[in-house]
Amino acid sequence: MTGRAYLDHASSTPLRPAALEAMLPILADHHADPGRVHTEGRVTRVALEQAREQVAALLGARPREVVFTSSGTEAANAAVWGAVERARAAGGGGGTHGAVHVVATAVEHSAVLDACRRAATTVGAEVTVVGVDGSGRVDPAAVAAALRPSTALVNVQLANHEVGTIQPVAPIVDAARERGVAVHVDACAAAGHLPLSFAELGADLCSVTGHKLGGPKGAAALLIRRGLRIPPLVVGGAQERARRGGIEDVAAAVGFGAAAAELGAAGRLEAEARAAAELVARAESAVRAVDGIHVYGDPDPGGRLPHLLCLGVEGVEAEPVLLGLDQRGVAVHSGSSCSSEALEPSPVLTAMGVDADHSLRLSVGWDSTPADVERFTAALPEVVAGLRSLRA
Repeated sequence: MTGRAYLDHASSTPLRPAALEAMLPILADHHADPGRVHTEGRVTRVALEQAREQVAALLGARPREVVFTSSGTEAANAAVWGAVERARAAGGGGGTHGAVHVVATAVEHSAVLDACRRAATTVGAEVTVVGVDGSGRVDPAAVAAALRPSTALVNVQLANHEVGTIQPVAPIVDAARERGVAVHVDACAAAGHLPLSFAELGADLCSVTGHKLGGPKGAAALLIRRGLRIPPLVVGGAQERARRGGIEDVAAAVGFGAAAAELGAAGRLEAEARAAAELVARAESAVRAVDGIHVYGDPDPGGRLPHLLCLGVEGVEAEPVLLGLDQRGVAVHSGSSCSSEALEPSPVLTAMGVDADHSLRLSVGWDSTPADVERFTAALPEVVAGLRSLRA
């Protein structure tokens, strides 16, 4: 085997050729502000709106429900900020005069949890974090029990970004709707890997990102249910129908749209998910034969994202394993997403009650091959054995 094996698609996946091809004319020739009425502006407006339609089609949403953002992190922050400010303007959440209340699961992405914590420190919002079981799954009854008259928002991810566990979103949405509470679903890890219909989801807000499904970095979206009005996080312009200020990155949005259109072709998403699941199954079968390696998340692969595998490795720290694999031409990930520079213990695994200091995350994507997985499964036992012998 030659070259390197890139197995960190859950962090960011390569740009699809169709996305690059769609972006190049925008970058080269179509530079105008899409908010202008001259011919050049109208050309870029058409490209932007076509991208919006393509993203909406993949996600089962109306085009007008798609608000383009610069990242999934921005989309999640906008959801939390907007819901909290909407409740404060209404008198404190749920029509009361007390503090606004927000609910989140313990395994949400740091973009969601940090946005909730900021709401607590800046406007006095009260935050309830609901725990999860050993597979990383939240109990819908526990979320329902956390709701109050002052609850403004429930945050629940569609699937976990680190262990892949798919969450029981439907009963959580139902419980919140019965009480008139808005729901934000973080689908950044799942969009493009699981079928997703915003209409059928029933949520009020949904954050998605393009770079995890073959679109460019810098293109993401917040889906806002038709009829819901929330204050924008980014102000200073009436772009995105006054829901997000600032000129749109048209080229990035067009690339996002092209990637969405490719995935939205008949059977394409399902075929890619099956191929990813087969590669992950190969990796899982091989690593289970190595002593002291555990698989985290739902024990049933059908309860996890198809392209992701999280492992616990006994007896060695994550950083030397990562470096050893990298030296052998294999790129994987460890620790908390967005905390990799510090290699911090995983807060997701901490919430699950498992070893948070010795985790590896392997994730495949649209261009992964069996050779990539074979390179990983050949290298991992060698690296782990070598490190364990040093400790001994």
